[in-house]
Amino acid sequence: MDAVPQPLTSLSEEEKFFQTTVRKFAREEIRPYVREMDEAAHFRPDIIKQFFEMGLMGIEIPEEYGGQGGSFFQAILAVEELSAVDPSAGVIVDVQNTICNNALLKWATAEQKKKYLPRLAENMVASYALSEAGSGSDAFAMATTAADHGDHFLLNGRKLWITNAAEAGFFLLFANANPAAGYKGVTAFLVEREFPGFQVGKKEDKLGLRASSTCELLMDNCRVPRENVMGEVGKGYKIAIKTLNEGRIAIGAQMIGLARGALDHAVAYAKERKQFGRAIGEFQGVQFELAKMAIEVEAARLLVYNAARLRDAGMPFLMEAAMAKYYSSEIAERAASKSIEVHGGVGVTKDYPVEKLYRDAKIGRIYEGTSNIQLLTVAKKLLGK
Repeated sequence: MDAVPQPLTSLSEEEKFFQTTVRKFAREEIRPYVREMDEAAHFRPDIIKQFFEMGLMGIEIPEEYGGQGGSFFQAILAVEELSAVDPSAGVIVDVQNTICNNALLKWATAEQKKKYLPRLAENMVASYALSEAGSGSDAFAMATTAADHGDHFLLNGRKLWITNAAEAGFFLLFANANPAAGYKGVTAFLVEREFPGFQVGKKEDKLGLRASSTCELLMDNCRVPRENVMGEVGKGYKIAIKTLNEGRIAIGAQMIGLARGALDHAVAYAKERKQFGRAIGEFQGVQFELAKMAIEVEAARLLVYNAARLRDAGMPFLMEAAMAKYYSSEIAERAASKSIEVHGGVGVTKDYPVEKLYRDAKIGRIYEGTSNIQLLTVAKKLLGK
């Protein structure tokens, strides 16, 4: 049972059904393997296969390409529900839908859509490759180059911290086709894993989200056909910025799912654990902590849902996305920490799931735009800059 009633009144009947279906799937099909996948640092391929079979990897892809023809908001619901059980599952679906598929739907040519969208909906995991060793918050200080050879480009460089890389067959990869022009040379490329000169390198051994793969990518004269340039040469920075703005809403969804999971575990334990002859949930000190957690989770959910609704309505959402990502990542870490405290000593053991959620929460304040970057975005919008 959920600790906090879900705000179903804000959802359509179709969205309620979708949410319930994903929640049931996450609890029944993913939850039994969460600890195993975390310890092995490996996500089960059979579960990814189920993601595709359920349509969770092609939520917004139109039906004509084999997708579900759903909404961005539905993708947000899916990420939240999966993350309440395992944030690693949530981020796999997040990257596929809100970053990669979403970018192709907006900027790919008709030929590119016809070639890749059916595969992304059916069985091909996607990955988004922007970050480098010297290119984090300063996303466009990238060193990966793309030399123009007429009918193809040769890519050279190294990408780091690339989510889904171990499983992916498709990479939305950014490289600079004109380094002298700075960020105005950045170009988006559609790269297949089998392209000559492309290699998935070392897999990171991480603190949290261990089942979600994070790898380096190596390009050594990687040959990419010219028809695999997405958008115009030198316009990749616009694609990256706009895509990340939407992806931040999904990270907010991942974080509220995580926080909700932490709260549910805390409430359940508070009802069971007895001290001084009473369940600890009967003590006001514990009750107040649970209440504060519930309030923060609900506030974060409303920020995330609002940003997603604005996006689907075609309205400006930059500041709202930054607010949602910032606040959700803050409360996720806080909720996971408080949940451990409610559990007491057993909370730091692997016998209970809350220590994993605490480890998973930390990245929320870092990836897809640090908390400071989100604050900067909000401040600039407030000041009209």
